[in-house]
Amino acid sequence: MGICDAVAVAKILNATLVIPHLEVNPVWRDSSSFMDIFDVDHFINVLKDDISIVRELPYDLSWSTREYYATAIRATRIKTAPVHASAKWYLENVLPVLESYGIAAIAPFSHRLAFDHLPMDVQRLRCKVNFQALVFVPHVRALGDALVSRLRYPEKKKAFGTEYLQEVTDVKGEQEAGKFAVLHLRFDKDMAAHSACDFGGGKAEKLALAKYRQTIWQGRVLNSQFTDEELRNQGRCPLTPEEIGLLLAALGFDNTTRLYLASHKVYGGAARISTLRELFPLMEDKKSLASSDERAQIKGKASLLAAVDYYVSMHSDIFISASPGNMHNALVGHRTYENLKTIRPNMALLGQLFLNKSIGWSEFQQAVVEGHQNRQGQIRLRKYKQSLYTYPAPDCMCNA
Repeated sequence: MGICDAVAVAKILNATLVIPHLEVNPVWRDSSSFMDIFDVDHFINVLKDDISIVRELPYDLSWSTREYYATAIRATRIKTAPVHASAKWYLENVLPVLESYGIAAIAPFSHRLAFDHLPMDVQRLRCKVNFQALVFVPHVRALGDALVSRLRYPEKKKAFGTEYLQEVTDVKGEQEAGKFAVLHLRFDKDMAAHSACDFGGGKAEKLALAKYRQTIWQGRVLNSQFTDEELRNQGRCPLTPEEIGLLLAALGFDNTTRLYLASHKVYGGAARISTLRELFPLMEDKKSLASSDERAQIKGKASLLAAVDYYVSMHSDIFISASPGNMHNALVGHRTYENLKTIRPNMALLGQLFLNKSIGWSEFQQAVVEGHQNRQGQIRLRKYKQSLYTYPAPDCMCNA
C-alpha cells in the first residue's frame, strides 16, 4: 500500500521514483527488499507511461543514503509528512525541495497520502499499481501455482519435483479440478498480545502476553484498558483456531472441504490447531504441499512466505480471514476487484455468541448464517476516509 502511495506522490510531483526501500519490521524481522518480493521489470514496464522509475539513484545523487540521513538533519530529508497528507501538502512542502536539490527523501512514509480529494487520474494510478503493476517474483508465482495445482488435483500431491506442473497438465483431462477455500489464520504471538484478549491459557498465558506486549509496544496498547468481555462484544478479539472452526462448520463447510491454511507461526503451535485439523482433515499448508527443497527460497523470510499465501489466496474459490489486519484488508480489496467470493467474519456477532455459554448448536448456526448473508464478497462502495485498497469501488472499478 505504501508502494502504491509512493507512485501516486511521484505522479503528483512529476518526479522520478526510486524503487522504494522497505523497512525491517520489528516483529517479522525480514530484511527482504522490494526486488526480493516483487517483479521489478514488470513494475517499471506497466507504469512506464505514467511515471519514470529507476532502480537506484544516478551517480551524482548517490550521496543520498540512509547512512547520510542518520548522521544529521538534512535539507533533503522530509520527515514531517502528516498522516493522510493532501496533494497540496506535497506540492507546498516537497516540490520546493525537489526543485532546489533535485532529490527529496520522504521517511517515514506509511499512510502518508489521503484517500480523498485527489485527482481521479491519481486515484486510478494507485489502483493500477496495486492490482496490475505489483506482481510477485517468478519463483514465488511458480511455487504458488504448484500449490494451487496440488489443491485442485490432490491425487497428484505426492508427485513433487521439477516435472510436477507438466505432470498435472497431462492429467487434467482425467481428473476434474476440485475446489478449495483459503483460511487466513492470523493468530500469532504479536496478534494475541496486541489484542489484550483472554485466550483461555490462564494466569501464566496472561502474564506472558503482557510481558511481550510491554517489550514490543512499551505498554502502548489501547485494548489493555478494556475487559475481555468488552473486547469480545466489540469484535476486537482475533478468532482462535477453535472459533474459526465453529464458524466454518456453521456456514456449511465440513470434513470433505479442502482447506488451505495461510498463516505464519500459530500461537500455541500444532497443539493449538489440532481441533481445527480434526474438523477439517483435508486442511493443507505450505509444508504439507511442498517439499523443503521447493520452499528453500522462502524459508525464514516472512514477506516471501506471506507472498506465497497471498498468491494462493487470490487463486482460491473462497477466502476467509480470521481477523482484520493488513493481509485481510489487501486480499478483501483485491478479491473485490476481481469479483471473487470472500467471507468476512462478523467479529462483534461472533464475540457475543461465544460469550453465550448456554447457546445450542442450532441456535448458534442460525445466528451465524443470518449474520453473514451480506458478508460474502458483495461490493461495498468506499466511504469517506476509507482505504481504496480495501474498498476499490468506485475509484478502481467504475467508468463514471
